[in-house]
This record gives sequence, C-alpha cells and structure tokens, in this order.
Amino acid sequence: MIIKASAALRNDYAAISNMAKETKEPIYITKNGEGDLVLMSIDAFEKREQTLQLRAKVLQAEQERLDGAETYSISEARKRLRERVNDI
Repeated sequence: MIIKASAALRNDYAAISNMAKETKEPIYITKNGEGDLVLMSIDAFEKREQTLQLRAKVLQAEQERLDGAETYSISEARKRLRERVNDI
C-alpha cells in the first residue's frame, strides 16, 4: 500500500502521477495524518471498473441459476455456441 501526504501531491504531482502509472496501484493520500483520497491511474481505474462489472454479471448469473433459470452442461454450451457461430 502506498501512502503519501497531500503536500507530496501538491509539491510533486509529476512524481506521484508516474508512481501511480508505474505501480498500477492506488495511492492513498492523507491530509493532517488522516485518510483523505485515493489516487490511481486511468488505466488502473478502468481495469478495476471492468473487473467490478464482470463480477456483477457473474453474481447476477449465479442468482438467476439459484432462482431456477435454465442451465447447460459444458458440452451443451459448446454446441449452442458452435450453432450460433455457424449461423453468422
């Protein structure tokens, strides 16, 4: 975990920005010794958002399965996918 004071962000933005891009990790910014912000590169943020969206879809599919939605075996799913590809 990377923690930096808000003064570091004000005084050396370029270094903090480079650190966020190089490490691909969030940087926690403190103000008066307390947590204040989390800073991350756009690439890391977008990857995180994609992961969260995928997780939400998986959870939705699992809930639908638990609620009785029709499911397919792996061989049935492959067969259905091949049929769709051949229809294109």
